[in-house]
Amino acid sequence: MSAGVAATLATSWFAALDPSLALPLQVGLGGIGEFLFGILLWVLEQWYWLMDWVYYFTGLEMLNPDYRFMHRALLVGLCIGVMAPLIGTFLVHRQLALIGDALAHTGFAGVAVGLFLNAVLDLGVSPYLTAVVVAMIAALFIELISEVTDAYNDVSMAIVLSTGFALGTTLISLNAGGLAVGVNQFLFGNLATVSPQSAAILLVLFGVIVVTITLTRNQLLYVTFDETAAEVSGLSVNWYNRVTVMLTAMVVVGAMQIMGVILVAAMLVVPVAGATQISRSFSESLLVSVVLAELAVLLGIAASYYGGVTAGGVIVLFAVAIYVCAVALGKVQSARGGDAPPDMGSIEADSIDVSAGTGDD
Repeated sequence: MSAGVAATLATSWFAALDPSLALPLQVGLGGIGEFLFGILLWVLEQWYWLMDWVYYFTGLEMLNPDYRFMHRALLVGLCIGVMAPLIGTFLVHRQLALIGDALAHTGFAGVAVGLFLNAVLDLGVSPYLTAVVVAMIAALFIELISEVTDAYNDVSMAIVLSTGFALGTTLISLNAGGLAVGVNQFLFGNLATVSPQSAAILLVLFGVIVVTITLTRNQLLYVTFDETAAEVSGLSVNWYNRVTVMLTAMVVVGAMQIMGVILVAAMLVVPVAGATQISRSFSESLLVSVVLAELAVLLGIAASYYGGVTAGGVIVLFAVAIYVCAVALGKVQSARGGDAPPDMGSIEADSIDVSAGTGDD
């Protein structure tokens, strides 16, 4: 395709977009925000175009060009299927599986803060943006409480979880502008409510998480499997712990759109738990967990659409079913090969990855 044709198509795609979609972001970030959001909307248009082609070849009803909300839900789901196992693998092997629940409840508080501010001050800010901010602050507090008070991680998580949920329920009880009605979609998730703006926010979170994990994978791996040795070698363990919990906060808020607060933590844990049953190395576990998560997401969204049920619950049920199958497959592999599947959290680390984390950072 020539540059002139590409420019013409890009212009037509931008012209076809509804300018009102970008208004909330324009108010907050001005010209730069408008430009960045325009790029993200352009990416969405390319996704719509791809889904249209898939529809014409497969005839799947849920991919009908008239159902753009389903196209966005699939995009969000596929991104979650990558993000959640990427960070969840580190959490599971560090025995921090429940941190997702803690941050989900603080993300719920962030949503309540956004709805409250919009109702009282008419700011027009996306509740997902406030959820990201509040969840990341809560993630830092989890680490800070553990560092300052020497409390176990589960204690700091319990404190932050209860505080976040208390804040959210308090703001909802004020019922300014009907908060109790607006918050239901965030509690249980809803495919139809994935707006272009929230999908754009998810794409930003996806990019940040993938790039960060790619750049810090070796260091995070070293801290995960031998925190003491990592600290002796010169790595800032506290810093990488903070990076881990902040990335977790981003995943939780991103997944909240279709999973809901109640079930969001499952995607951080269940696919990873299944992958550990059939994997022999960390890298293999990471790859397999992404495949299992994507399978659960695709099956769950399809079943949700055709069955008329809540997407979050169905996705989790498929994830658990896949986990059971992975356990059975692991037992079969063990019986045939004579090697027992690795215990949770004791899966073999890649020797090259661990040694790579010992450099002076």
